[in-house]
Amino acid sequence: MPIIEPSTYAPPPGLWGGHLQTIYPALFRKLEQVTQLRERIETPDGDFLDLNWKISGRFSRVAVLSHGLEGDAGNTYIQGMAAALNRKGWDILAWNFRGCSQEPNRLLRSYHSGETGDLQTVITHALASGRYNQLGLIGFSLGGNMTLKYLGDLGCNVDRRIVAAVVFSVPCDLASSSQALEKFTNRIYMHRFLVGLRRKIREKMLRFPGELTD
Repeated sequence: MPIIEPSTYAPPPGLWGGHLQTIYPALFRKLEQVTQLRERIETPDGDFLDLNWKISGRFSRVAVLSHGLEGDAGNTYIQGMAAALNRKGWDILAWNFRGCSQEPNRLLRSYHSGETGDLQTVITHALASGRYNQLGLIGFSLGGNMTLKYLGDLGCNVDRRIVAAVVFSVPCDLASSSQALEKFTNRIYMHRFLVGLRRKIREKMLRFPGELTD
């Protein structure tokens, strides 16, 4: 993937360092929910996915936004990107991974970095609407990993209507990323992820006794 070196990025005044740039917007950045139209679609294996749309009715291209680990389509970083893209003439489809839309998914299985079937289901659904002749993919963190793997698996067989893909903060090496999260300085992020993951696993343990343990 392209490496920008040297970067011209300059952080906002006072937000020096990765921790401040991560924590401050998560806690204090307030944005309007751009994707307010909710749609539920069925997956081929009998589960469901909840999609959040912003449809203008006049754009012929759509951006599919994939959130990060234990995030959802309403997260500030997703809505900020949705607003920026919508101003540039894109409709928006921000989708929730299985179990990430405030309702447990039906099946034992969940989402993970290497699973791209749900992303394909979302893309197929968006293009089947007939409204769009161009589609872009935007992925953050785990959603970025999923996006890259999807494109890499398809290679030259990617649908030609997929015209662009951009990813942010992607954990391309999952093992080293996990080790980094275990460091003392990053335990606040590990704790945030595990709170949601543990809750979901225990809920599934009750619904699928004997098939999953924590």
